[in-house]
Amino acid sequence: MAQVSHIANEQTSTPISSSKSITLRIARYNPEHDDSSKFMEFTIPYERWTTVLEAILEVKKHLDHSVAVRYSCRQATCGSCGMMINGKPRLACFTKISELNSDVITVEPMNNFPIIRDLAVKFERLFDTHHKIKPYLIRDDADLVSDEREFLQSPEEVEQYIQFANCIKCGLCNSACPTMATDSSFVGPQALAQAYRYVADSRDKGKDSRLKIIDESHGIWRCHFAGSCSQVCPKGVDPAMGIQLLRGYLLGFRG
Repeated sequence: MAQVSHIANEQTSTPISSSKSITLRIARYNPEHDDSSKFMEFTIPYERWTTVLEAILEVKKHLDHSVAVRYSCRQATCGSCGMMINGKPRLACFTKISELNSDVITVEPMNNFPIIRDLAVKFERLFDTHHKIKPYLIRDDADLVSDEREFLQSPEEVEQYIQFANCIKCGLCNSACPTMATDSSFVGPQALAQAYRYVADSRDKGKDSRLKIIDESHGIWRCHFAGSCSQVCPKGVDPAMGIQLLRGYLLGFRG
């Protein structure tokens, strides 16, 4: 572990060297001390493959170590570095500066999430709603027979839900959702898409209980179908379609 840490330090301690640069505007806000958010600007050199996260870490390493940002894998897998980048929810580790076609990059905390500090937000609401829809296979153990160890599925059965299994819980869909901004109790597109992921799974027997959970005043019927949730997902999940399909179950169009 010590060796890995050493390598990481060596990589981040080398300033980016390039003739090209952008102005990076970072929202600064500490709810314990500040009345409102303010922006700090930094001139950051970048190369073709420099990501927004690398630019932020360049600021932390060489210009202002106090900038608060959450990140982990840097491979668009953990979902930790979601934030508003030039007004749109994106993963900072997955967004290259060269692809934004702008000399000014503005980074802010995600909408619809309480701010911890600067770019870091609280995920409690997302995880609470995710847990609420029972994100696991529900079966009666009596279904197991003899030496059976697996519940095999056909490719067609897997195809029914596999894209929804790609959710990394980054929160970008909830950040883009206009209903989340006006209803603090709304289940949200992330949880609704995960509800569909399990309802559509042929191995699961919990469809009726999950549909009861989302069929309430702050559940699936609050969705206005803006579709912005599907537009921002970095993994290609389509929550808006999952919500439509769930409504099909509730309205009796699907079995």
